[in-house]
This record gives sequence, structure tokens and C-alpha cells, in this order.
Amino acid sequence: MQKEIQKALEVLKKGGLILYPTDTVWSIGCDATNKEAIRKVYKLKQSEARKELTCLVTDDRMLKKYVKQIPFAAQNIIDVTDRPTTIIYDEAQNLASNLIAEDKTIAIRIPDNDFCYWLLRKFNGAIVATSANISGQPTPKSYKEIATDVLKGVDYVVNLHRDKRCAKSSSIIKLSNNGIVKIIRA
Repeated sequence: MQKEIQKALEVLKKGGLILYPTDTVWSIGCDATNKEAIRKVYKLKQSEARKELTCLVTDDRMLKKYVKQIPFAAQNIIDVTDRPTTIIYDEAQNLASNLIAEDKTIAIRIPDNDFCYWLLRKFNGAIVATSANISGQPTPKSYKEIATDVLKGVDYVVNLHRDKRCAKSSSIIKLSNNGIVKIIRA
């Protein structure tokens, strides 16, 4: 695993794209603070800029770097959920401007996955995690289902868990600073 983390880090630091397994599905990833790398993700996915992308962080401490105010309910949700949960936060900060939604929100997940955890720790920053498919196409449930265009469009494919079938996508909850909680995907 260390060798794969090192190779992925080299690509991320140069503004490249990686294809990697997460706690949910195979994802296209890049440095969440690199505007040009984010642009490459949109181009590869053939989606419009500012279409919401998720990013991953290791823990609450890293989360605070990218969100001005973390609602109290966020910690409760993170602590009690038994499945991967992405939370959409108000007032994103310190991220590439083309990653932040027009309403200034950002979708962030703390993954329960050793590879992701150590990659994020060693990178010391948020990494994009968007499903490894062309926009509008089905999300691949395994490495074998990833389209050739996606495989050829990234700079590095992590050589781990290629035989594993992925879990379903994460739940998505929007937590507004005004206390409103909205379930986007259960």
C-alpha cells in the first residue's frame, strides 16, 4: 500500500489525476486546491464546471481548514452513521474556486478506508473524490466496469482492490448553518 500511496502522491502534487478506490466507489481524484486539476476532472467527466464534486478529508481537524463553520449536528451525524455519509457544508474556504458550488457550499466526506486515510494524511490536504464515470453514465460498481476513456484520462491508476466490488454511493446530507438539515440521498 505504501508504494501506491507514494505514486498517487507524486501525481497529485504535480496537478495530475488519479483513479483510486474509496470507501464507496472507484473515484477520480485530484488536489482539491488546484483549479487546473479540477478543470481536468470536469473535462474528463464531460461535465459542466461547477457541477458539485465531493472531496475527502481525514478528520475534523482537516475539515475545519475547508469549512468556516461546522454545524454542531455534523459531528453527531459523523459519529452515529453506519455507512459512508457526505455532508454539504455552507461557507467553503481554502479550496479551488471551481470546486466550490455557486451557493458557496462544498460536499465533504471523511472516508472509512485505510488507503484513503493514509493518502490524505501524507498529502496533508483535501482530495477530490468523484465517481469514475462520464457524467450521465452509471456509476461503476467495480474496477472492471470503469470506461476506457476514464482509465486513459487519468495520470495514475492505483493498483489496489481491483477485484473488490464497491459499496453503494454515500448518503448525502446538507447541513446549513441556519440549522436546516436536508437529506439529498439516503
